[in-house]
Amino acid sequence: MKLILTAAALVLTTGAALADAHATTVRMGTEGQYPPYNFLNDAGEVDGFEREVGDELCARAELTCEWVTNEWDSIIPNLTSGNYDTIIAGMSITEEREEVIDFTQNYFPPAASAYVAMDEGADLEGGVIAAQTGTIQASHVAESGATLLEFATYDETVAAVRNGEADAVFADKDALAPTVEESGGELTFTGEDVPLGGGIGLGLRESDDDLREKFDAAITSMKEDGSLNELIVKWFGEDAKTFE
Repeated sequence: MKLILTAAALVLTTGAALADAHATTVRMGTEGQYPPYNFLNDAGEVDGFEREVGDELCARAELTCEWVTNEWDSIIPNLTSGNYDTIIAGMSITEEREEVIDFTQNYFPPAASAYVAMDEGADLEGGVIAAQTGTIQASHVAESGATLLEFATYDETVAAVRNGEADAVFADKDALAPTVEESGGELTFTGEDVPLGGGIGLGLRESDDDLREKFDAAITSMKEDGSLNELIVKWFGEDAKTFE
């Protein structure tokens, strides 16, 4: 009888441990096409600033990260439907998005958006401006009076400028900077920088309050010990905006 009870207790303990292990696994949803925030490396793995930030946040929150990629235009619907547990994909915190999902505090401070064109004389007010679908930049262009040309990916917006479909691309300046540098003078910044959004945060389902609190605490600890600023400088350069 004692052996049976012991075996039963062992099964229950093992089951609880497995349930615990499963409960601590968090699926991190990202795009994988927005360097240096996130991209797929030569091994086909998620890499970049947000991979390092996400892994460190999970470690501090005592969670296990699993990385999932998803196309940008359906990244919020696939969060709310349960295909993953967070969005960590260069997503700016906006009132419109907060009507559908929750955000943690920002892990990247509010930064500038900018225009890039083939020449500095591009018509930004009455011309055709490319932007990625579903971004705050696309919304800004739509309200600016210029003609908005939307694409599913960041790379397509830049290609539209290069092939003459668009006069300029409007996107996060931090994403555009390496593109301009690597273009060898083919592309250039033009016009004034535009501050948009409340910084970048992790998106979560509105029902996941406990998970949001864990990530908020981890983000706070990274801000306090300077490790978040270190990663920002590592991926975006010495001139990048950091937390004070």
